[in-house]
Amino acid sequence: MPIWNWGQPINGIIQAAYTTPNIEDSMADWTSHLNIGPWFLFEHFQFQWIKYRGQPCELDVTVALATSGGMMFELIQQNDTKPSVYREVQQARGHGFHHWAVAARPEEYDSVLADYVKGGSALALEAAVAIGARAAYVDTLQSLGGMIEVIEVTPAVEGLFTMIQQASVGWDGTAPVRVLQAS
Repeated sequence: MPIWNWGQPINGIIQAAYTTPNIEDSMADWTSHLNIGPWFLFEHFQFQWIKYRGQPCELDVTVALATSGGMMFELIQQNDTKPSVYREVQQARGHGFHHWAVAARPEEYDSVLADYVKGGSALALEAAVAIGARAAYVDTLQSLGGMIEVIEVTPAVEGLFTMIQQASVGWDGTAPVRVLQAS
């Protein structure tokens, strides 16, 4: 069942994410070659807390989000050299595709995540982001060629993702990068 007025499904793929060594260049390339934009850039993305492979950690990443039609794309640049889910995939095969994201309603988030883990996927990362929503990655790299992220779609997340999607509708190419601050 869609939750956004643009048809994004609960428990369906809502995003494809890619790592990059240079997010500025990647945004420009994706805009130039694929006409994706505008990009919403979160420099030094804020976490309330984060665990990597079950251990508390620190992580410095910059992320950019944009949509094309009904699909959201995420670019991720890790700004430090600490171990992470992003470094794991990069070391395995270089930069590029990293994960798909699926949406889960807050009341279903724990069970959706538990189903992936029960199905044999290792929990690779858990976090709460600045706007209060939770997200987790399960390691499906060997079976699917990328990880799966489960995103808790709170009203704040739904509002942010809807704003990003609506900005892409009829976008005329102006202001291709829009910097957002964590709130």
